[in-house]
Amino acid sequence: MQQDGYVLYAPSIEVTEPREAELVQKILRSIDRTNKSSFERYHHGIRQAHAKSPGILKGELTVYAGLPDHLRQGLFATSRSYSIIVRFSTALGAIRGDRVREARGMAIKIIGVEGVKALPECDQSANQDFLMVNRTTYFGNVAAYLPIQRIFEVLPNFPDHFLRVMGFMARWTAKILGFIGVDPPGLVQASADPGYNILGETFHSMAAIRFGDYIAKISAAPSSESVRRLTGTPVEPTDNALREFVVQFFKSNTAEYELRAQLCTDLTRMPVEDASVEWSEKLSPHQPIARITLPPQDAYSRERSVYGNDVLSFSAWRSLAAHRPLGSIMRLRKAAYQASSVFRHAKNGQPMEEPRQISELPD
Repeated sequence: MQQDGYVLYAPSIEVTEPREAELVQKILRSIDRTNKSSFERYHHGIRQAHAKSPGILKGELTVYAGLPDHLRQGLFATSRSYSIIVRFSTALGAIRGDRVREARGMAIKIIGVEGVKALPECDQSANQDFLMVNRTTYFGNVAAYLPIQRIFEVLPNFPDHFLRVMGFMARWTAKILGFIGVDPPGLVQASADPGYNILGETFHSMAAIRFGDYIAKISAAPSSESVRRLTGTPVEPTDNALREFVVQFFKSNTAEYELRAQLCTDLTRMPVEDASVEWSEKLSPHQPIARITLPPQDAYSRERSVYGNDVLSFSAWRSLAAHRPLGSIMRLRKAAYQASSVFRHAKNGQPMEEPRQISELPD
């Protein structure tokens, strides 16, 4: 059913595969083995994915005034500003040198979002998380992700130079396949990141969420000249190039990004259950909904790094019911993120607490 050309949300749009629960359990067992192996290697609990962070920042998200009705949904129903915490990251579940070209991530925690939550256990948290990566698509569903997780389980055993060679080969493979009009497989796409400056990237939710009465994917694109000029630019070939750049940048610069929603107009060509299908902008363009402002600050002080890496957690399921995650991959993330977070916090002796105000993020 549609309204104003957009597909209306209904619980029936999600279709669980018969073996999904079984496959999720296999993935969770692999994640547990990965977490234990990482702890033995680092003697510290790290994230099972997006383990390394070049910057943890505080800022503000301002919902635009005058949005049309189809965009005034959920937390975007009213024009107002929220304090936010943003964690930039690189995708692998190991602390790699930045010479390894990994996908980049942006996780946003919006503080003080009241309303009915997607999960009862999140009722005590007045926060909304959005997790995005600089890719428009992901591995399609739980069945497609299982062999990828098994690769992620053994990948930490390989040295950086092996991953650099693998990335080089993946980038050339992607170019050749693109030249002949063939979409590269998901693993090739994941390994072929060009390694550009993280602050100039555009980030995508990859999978769908509920958007109030509708269904959407969200993205965040550079909007201020300070970060737009970084789009497509390389970083220095050093092991901590990203962190060094981010810390130096935010000593005196402000970064602004525009948060956007891409509403579903056709469930066949813009599926919810298959995250490997890119939603065409010809079918539905990205529409601006809010501004993200990150002012000058110390982006990675010692106290902030401990809080951001050991205490803070992000989950797509820490969400309003109006922005409930949708589809196979998102259902997997519900259990996977929780299991990884519980392990990390327990090993590091840190409480699993949500910030109630921005002052809890150390300077």
